[in-house]
Amino acid sequence: QVQLVESGGGLVQAGDSLRLSCAASGRTFTSYTMGWFRQAPGKEREFVAVTNWSGGVSYYAYYADSVKGRFTISRDNAKNTVYLQMNSLKPEDTAVYYCSADQNMLPTPQRSNPAYYGYWGQGTQVTVSS
Repeated sequence: QVQLVESGGGLVQAGDSLRLSCAASGRTFTSYTMGWFRQAPGKEREFVAVTNWSGGVSYYAYYADSVKGRFTISRDNAKNTVYLQMNSLKPEDTAVYYCSADQNMLPTPQRSNPAYYGYWGQGTQVTVSS
């Protein structure tokens, strides 16, 4: 089992920045796909960003069009942590943000589909006021 714990959410104003963290613990794998999804009230969970790696080498970072150029996904191997740096936040970014992981190297288009991820965190609320 893999445990994922998100942190870093909060209430900010439009144009501000936040950095979300996702700390992974438990069973480890040599290959991972780790992503961020979000879910606003009354809406389906949607893809935000994903990264994957194998043997310590990162292979890609991929973003939803709605966050491209504003959000950056990164990882710290030593801390087993994945980050989501969110800049120029907009009110439409308001949602619960979830960290996800899978031990497979998910290809396109699976990597943007929440159904293919085996592990999830509990979520952290991000609220952006106008």
